[in-house]
Amino acid sequence: MGELSVRDVPRILSIAGTDPTGGAGIQADLKSIAANGGYGMAVVTALVAQNTHGVRSVHTPPAGFLREQLDAVSDDVIIDAVKIGMLGSTEVARTVGSWLADVRPPAVVLDPVMVASSGDRLLSPDAEDALRGLLHQVDLVTPNLPELAALLEAEPAQDWDEALEQGRRLAREYGTSVLVKGGHLAGTAAPDALVMPDGGRGFTISVFSSARVETKNTHGTGCSLSAALATLFARTGNWTHALGAAKAWLQEALESADLLEVGTGHGPVNHFAGLWQRGLAPLPAPAGSDVPPAGDRTAELWSRTADIREKIAGLDFVRGLGDGTLDSAVFGRYLAQDAIYLRGYARALARASELAPTLQEQLFWAESANGALEAELDLHRNWLHANAGPGGVPVTRDVPADPAAGLAAGPVTRGYLDHLLGPGRYQDDRFEYARLVGAVLPCFWVYADAGAELAAGNHPAHPYREWLDTYADPAFAAATVRAVGILEGVLAGNDDQRRAAEEAFALSVQWEHDFFAAG
Repeated sequence: MGELSVRDVPRILSIAGTDPTGGAGIQADLKSIAANGGYGMAVVTALVAQNTHGVRSVHTPPAGFLREQLDAVSDDVIIDAVKIGMLGSTEVARTVGSWLADVRPPAVVLDPVMVASSGDRLLSPDAEDALRGLLHQVDLVTPNLPELAALLEAEPAQDWDEALEQGRRLAREYGTSVLVKGGHLAGTAAPDALVMPDGGRGFTISVFSSARVETKNTHGTGCSLSAALATLFARTGNWTHALGAAKAWLQEALESADLLEVGTGHGPVNHFAGLWQRGLAPLPAPAGSDVPPAGDRTAELWSRTADIREKIAGLDFVRGLGDGTLDSAVFGRYLAQDAIYLRGYARALARASELAPTLQEQLFWAESANGALEAELDLHRNWLHANAGPGGVPVTRDVPADPAAGLAAGPVTRGYLDHLLGPGRYQDDRFEYARLVGAVLPCFWVYADAGAELAAGNHPAHPYREWLDTYADPAFAAATVRAVGILEGVLAGNDDQRRAAEEAFALSVQWEHDFFAAG
């Protein structure tokens, strides 16, 4: 094999068949490679018509075209590792073997697709022999127990000790490392063992065991694990370390597989579960642009509030804020009430974080609460400090840590906060969360909508330039995009959840109007 160069983002080539439902084959490989930090490439060996219930037909392109695909990649791109999956025929296996001999990639993982979950053999005897011929050219082979037995022309192992012995036999005969997978055995644990020749007549065996996940959604597990191993080895240069990390990743993908709800048969694992749970960066929205609905449900709700939003745009306060003619004393009174409001609004966001059903949403609402208390209140502190005298004449005094300290909430502020923070109408946390999401959304979306309009008239000498910059800021727009996406999901819940969110949203839009009007 070629010389391995460990890289933070290795270039990984998958050579495999397709799965149009995305759970196995090259589609699963590309997801696994990306989820484990690699750049994925794919060469297609076969076009497979399949879904979560099984394979319907297979179309195999000419072997000459397969070689053209392989050469097109390797002629241009440095390949750090290769994962081989479904080959399907003698000619395909020999073509891949010839290319491996010519290119000599630094690391090769073979997932020998030989036996269907039904127990049926997928390859002809000649094709099985051609596949065995590849074992001398790979660094690691990752068969399940029926495939391990097929490679040895033996009966499948019935217990873990027999499986390990078959792994040692295969490693000894072909001089390659073998991943022995215990997923087909009974028991509460799912052990895997890395059997590696030590250079003499012995072996180094590393065993990793994880709790068996009770799910029918295991489609593509073998494809995904082998692709992850190729990627992680190219990142670490150590097969044992790669297996430990791949097992941890796959466990997480299996534990959350049921959440995907893909297909009615044996669905896929959740390749990006960890990434999604730990939080995606919000999708950016350009400054001064409208934040669009996230789907049909938020589009319908947004349309339903069009009349009141049009009234907001026509308020004297909003018009004066946009063109800079708003009296500074009026803006100061508004800002003081807004400081009081934001302190309570942050508590509502914190409550949404507490009730959020996923870690991703929990983190988003917690970060939003922090933003309300820090970034936005900082703007309040600065403006109120500079414009605190009679008629807005600046005076010198210490900037308060809390700009709302000592100020009394007006009737509209109290009403709005009572709406956000009053005792929940629902004892069920799911319904209360739905209500809260609907209630807090207008402070994102209405302000982002207004900010997009007001930004058009902003300029360096505008008396309220900083304020307009805040609500036309791309980061605020991106947070609004994320919040609207959460609302779309909430509106997809049951009827009670949907009604709770819709009623709270509509009332908050009205409160937004009244808050501006009171200014």
